[in-house]
Amino acid sequence: MTMNSAPRLAHSDTRALARSTRPLLLAGAFAGPLFYASALVQMLTRPGFDLRIHPLSQLSTGDLGWIQVLTFVLVGLGVICLAIGHRRIVTDGLGRTAIPVLVAITGAGFIAAGVFPQDPANGFPLGTPDGPTAEPTWHALVHMGAAIVGFTALAVAAVIALIRAIRERRAAAAIGNGVVAIALLAPVVPDIASIQVAVTGLFAFGWCTATAIALLGSPRVSR
Repeated sequence: MTMNSAPRLAHSDTRALARSTRPLLLAGAFAGPLFYASALVQMLTRPGFDLRIHPLSQLSTGDLGWIQVLTFVLVGLGVICLAIGHRRIVTDGLGRTAIPVLVAITGAGFIAAGVFPQDPANGFPLGTPDGPTAEPTWHALVHMGAAIVGFTALAVAAVIALIRAIRERRAAAAIGNGVVAIALLAPVVPDIASIQVAVTGLFAFGWCTATAIALLGSPRVSR
């Protein structure tokens, strides 16, 4: 072995890390767009769905509910990929361990939200009586609990990222993380709950996409 072997091996290991991490971050970046592309197509093609009344989760019900179930699961896996990528790239500083753990919890929450679907209600799917269900099923309660845990975990991750950005004097990142944290922690207004949750999801997935893109620009990935 020559004296230059160790540096060559180290460089090779770094390139291998970049090659294996880039797909994980890309999966995290595309998770949000996948969720809303799927939801938009379903909203436009499934009769009776009205976002003013029905939460996006209700697309998991009915004969075509499997589409939204699959969407939840794939998106959850994408968010978990982001968590793994974050853990590989961010190896020091505040949140290096906590943020990826919290993001992974969010991904697991989305998977659980897909596996345990919402109940039919308020006339959707077609043929369902108007009005809310008299009593939520156990799987609907698990669904709601998983969503709450997932969004809360991501809000905490955004708060940690906010503090880190402030310490590093990155103003734009601090503002972005602060806005996302506020949006995720805002109380739900019953009269506009379905629309509010859909908008909250935009902030949540926007954070995931922005974080993934920022990590893709890291020297440890782009080299």
